[in-house]
Amino acid sequence: MHVGVLAFHGDFAEHMEILQSLGAACSEVRTLADLQTCTHLIIPGGESTVMAKFLWESGVGEKIQERVRDGSLAVYGTCAGAILVAEDVTGKNAPKSLQLIDIAVDRNAYGAQIDSFETSLQIKDSKNPISVSFIRAPKITRVGNGVEVLSSYQNDPVLVKSEKVLAGTFHPEMRNEKAIHQLFLKD
Repeated sequence: MHVGVLAFHGDFAEHMEILQSLGAACSEVRTLADLQTCTHLIIPGGESTVMAKFLWESGVGEKIQERVRDGSLAVYGTCAGAILVAEDVTGKNAPKSLQLIDIAVDRNAYGAQIDSFETSLQIKDSKNPISVSFIRAPKITRVGNGVEVLSSYQNDPVLVKSEKVLAGTFHPEMRNEKAIHQLFLKD
């Protein structure tokens, strides 16, 4: 297993620290060559429009789609990453997504930077709640067939999974929370 963290923009360094603390072989991904050795890929939080631009201009976006379709790559998208893996994206300046999981996401639906907050979430099949941050977070507004809701906040899904794609609208890495990364590494 080798985990790549998309490193075009955003909080990729925090994900790398968590992966290293878990003993996972990991590296930053910026090019097609970087992606080639990965069995898992984390698409972190950050600015989704900037990240989408780099995904499509570099050709990395198409290669991610191909590898998810053929089953050779598991993907975890968090916050901006959840926007980028969603089938449908709404909201101001919605970027072109990878369409990897049958969900609809409303970009920045929880509000502006000033509306960011921290909370605890209960994750399905987990004993203890985890601490997470919602920072200019998207909201999952539709969950399609075959998508499992693993956690909700105020009756809205915030962590979902379908086959080898995991999407969360919050940041576990900002609180050094490892449970979601451990869940992802099981695929």
